[in-house]
Amino acid sequence: MGFLIKKFSIFSCLFISSFVFSEEWKISPGASAQDDIQSAMILAQEGDTIALTAGVYNLNHGLSLDVDNIILKGEGHKKTILNFSEQKTGAQGLLVTSNNITLRDFAVENAKGDAIKSKGSKNIKFLNLRTEWTNGPDTKNGAYGLYPVESKNVLIDGCVAIGASDAGVYVGQSENIIVRNTEAYFNVAGIEIENSYYADVYDNVAENNTAGILVFDLPDLPKQGGKFVRVFNNISSNNNTENFAPEGNIVGQVPKGTGLVIRANRHVEVFKNTFENNSTIGVALVAGDLESGDDTYDPYPRNIQIYDNNFKNSGYDPDFNRGELSPLLVEISNGFQPDIMWDGILPFWQNVFGQKKEERLVLDTNNDAKFLNLDLFWYFVMSFFHSPEFNGKEYFSDVKNLDPIAEW
Repeated sequence: MGFLIKKFSIFSCLFISSFVFSEEWKISPGASAQDDIQSAMILAQEGDTIALTAGVYNLNHGLSLDVDNIILKGEGHKKTILNFSEQKTGAQGLLVTSNNITLRDFAVENAKGDAIKSKGSKNIKFLNLRTEWTNGPDTKNGAYGLYPVESKNVLIDGCVAIGASDAGVYVGQSENIIVRNTEAYFNVAGIEIENSYYADVYDNVAENNTAGILVFDLPDLPKQGGKFVRVFNNISSNNNTENFAPEGNIVGQVPKGTGLVIRANRHVEVFKNTFENNSTIGVALVAGDLESGDDTYDPYPRNIQIYDNNFKNSGYDPDFNRGELSPLLVEISNGFQPDIMWDGILPFWQNVFGQKKEERLVLDTNNDAKFLNLDLFWYFVMSFFHSPEFNGKEYFSDVKNLDPIAEW
């Protein structure tokens, strides 16, 4: 039988006359675990810890936490497992809507919807967690593994995300983000930063997804103009899993075999990554939806810097089944297999007179990465002027490093 124990402890502040009282709610697996965990999440006070002992917790309903300053912890993501295989209610396994939250050392398996979602949270940490759909890639799997949205100060560190039908790690419409030391396998997108400001994505491994890493900006969302994102020291390899996103999803258009896609963002710095054995493209730089109808949306990527990366075996078997990228790439490249591809779409007057210097794509001079500008604007508008570029020397320039994200 499950049981719930409250263990009291006292932490003294700097001055001996000031005390903060906190409780530890200790919970074990068993028939009452569902009620025990949710009761603790409701009754806990700020500063409390909810401790889940090792074991499998078979849960039928989604969990929610809306109390500030709480630690929810297990004994390791291989030992403390929240199993939602028989989930009957809830759009996610765990929903967090409060501030100053630490989630650590447990796993969420087979959630009917998203695994762990936070919304509107400030100062939230995802540490040594695992989200997984154990049946492997499947359109019926939940969309997102780790899913913080509309949040500020998001730290994802040492986590594992497996089997999401959209993104294993997705941070959307958020600000001040660090994703590091995290592994993403067999998702449609391994790691995605969307419509967000100020993000560092580093020291991660994205393998066997459809696409390893996405940095997107989309229309018709409250927060737009994604910017100031650094992607560095990551491994994005063998991302050749067939796209299993449900029909209609944006990521459903991403071809398998994609290392990194930057879409309609500005001020993005990509460096010291390894892109290996991605069958369609290593890095793709593309415009967003030009016909979105959203007058506030800027679909053109600007000030993208890509340098000092290691590419191996890019584009050896492009995917023709998803989206228009691969067919256009193959048609225009005439057998040339680039590591870095830009669609070449710019506003009309910039196609005529050129981009502002501070908005131009920057490539490094000390790397032998193969580059292709598809020049799609003229390809579609007036083919007589279509002139793809197979040499990146025009874009060689000095790098202007972005500031790192300070940990809070």
